[in-house]
Amino acid sequence: MMTAASMPQLIHRSTPLEPMEDEPAGPRLRWRQMAVLVMLLPLFGQSFHYVKALPPLWALSKAFPLLSLPLAFLLIRGERPPFTRQLALSMLWLVLVPSVTAMFSFQQDFFTGLTAQVKLLPLLYFFSFLGLLRWLKPTAREIATGFVICAAITFILLAVFWLLVPQRYYSGTYVIGDAPFFSSDNRGNRIRMPMFFGIAGIFYWYRCFLNRYRPVWLLLAAAGFGLVMGVVRTRAMVLGLVGVFAWSAFKTARPTVRMLLALLIPAALYLMSNASYVGSAFSTSQASGIDVRLVTINEALDFLGTSPIHWIFGVGTISPLDPAGLITYFNHFFFLADITWLGVVFEFGIVGAILILMVPVRGLMLPYDAGSDGNPFLAGLKDYLLYAILISPLYPLTLSPGEITLIMAIFVYIRELDSSELDRSQPDKNVFSHFPAARVASLRPRRS
Repeated sequence: MMTAASMPQLIHRSTPLEPMEDEPAGPRLRWRQMAVLVMLLPLFGQSFHYVKALPPLWALSKAFPLLSLPLAFLLIRGERPPFTRQLALSMLWLVLVPSVTAMFSFQQDFFTGLTAQVKLLPLLYFFSFLGLLRWLKPTAREIATGFVICAAITFILLAVFWLLVPQRYYSGTYVIGDAPFFSSDNRGNRIRMPMFFGIAGIFYWYRCFLNRYRPVWLLLAAAGFGLVMGVVRTRAMVLGLVGVFAWSAFKTARPTVRMLLALLIPAALYLMSNASYVGSAFSTSQASGIDVRLVTINEALDFLGTSPIHWIFGVGTISPLDPAGLITYFNHFFFLADITWLGVVFEFGIVGAILILMVPVRGLMLPYDAGSDGNPFLAGLKDYLLYAILISPLYPLTLSPGEITLIMAIFVYIRELDSSELDRSQPDKNVFSHFPAARVASLRPRRS
């Protein structure tokens, strides 16, 4: 265990953005840990949660929150992790209260209403993945390597699909409540690739560049960003990436450079908004679908009315066991995800919306305890939490809550690592050898 005498040395060593060049190389990557991580990370990261083109993996992803839950029993023997009480109480509220309110709003019984909250089950990944980490005992370097392998696979598949898939596979029609993996619309051909690990990889490479200003890291981040912007073509992703890039650069820059960035960042955002489909995020034309959303917004506001009970506790929603869902009730293409935070308030109320938002906000507080400011991988994961909050007005947090709790489990696990188990990084001789070790830092946030 770490002693009081060793704390000053560890804090001192955690202060630099990069390890000392004369540090000994860390232990080799262990194939067993790496194999388990690479196989299970996509399931914990909800990579197949909305990919109906792969029915077995899609079904496994839907059932995985319950299938993996026995791993949470491994937490009984150790110290109770932080965030446990907040997450447990939040889940109880978010599952039970909407199920009760839906009984009065949509005349469905309580147990049917419970099935409407299956989308929240990935919140349990905080417990199951943390249990897996305590059992597997990977080093910080092995976790980072697993993430980068998943990111590399994501971008390789994305490029291969873009180059080889013929035009006839791109669908211009949409099934209600669904979207094809290969689609063609007013933005052109798009591939709806799950991008959790890809985005996390971009943030990691970008943080590596900010730490050492070596062009190879910027090239990797730029290549990943180019594929997101040119192939995935999701406006929320592009805007969120640019916003986090700007914040990270501004935060890590020297005061004189910050003044220059204060002038350049607005100009860059303006140029980005002029990109045809990125700018359409703010469009009010019929092609943008804003007319359908406006009808949904108006009907949601009318249904909530002026009742404080409706606004505070929400009105719930209809179970997904009903194939038409809210469409038949409102006689309109009514999807709560289309109206993002208003949809969250509609279903869970203002109290529920605050509880949902506090999950990534609490995650932003955890990395300080793990010394993330001096570690590009942990800083990149922290950037992803900020990214998730930034895009939440366009992409609700309730769609992929497992991504957030997976990251938080990693933060808690690395914080728990004994100082003797912290792996040491080696000088970055190539782009895949740069996985700095996590170090224990002061419990107070380090001021920039």
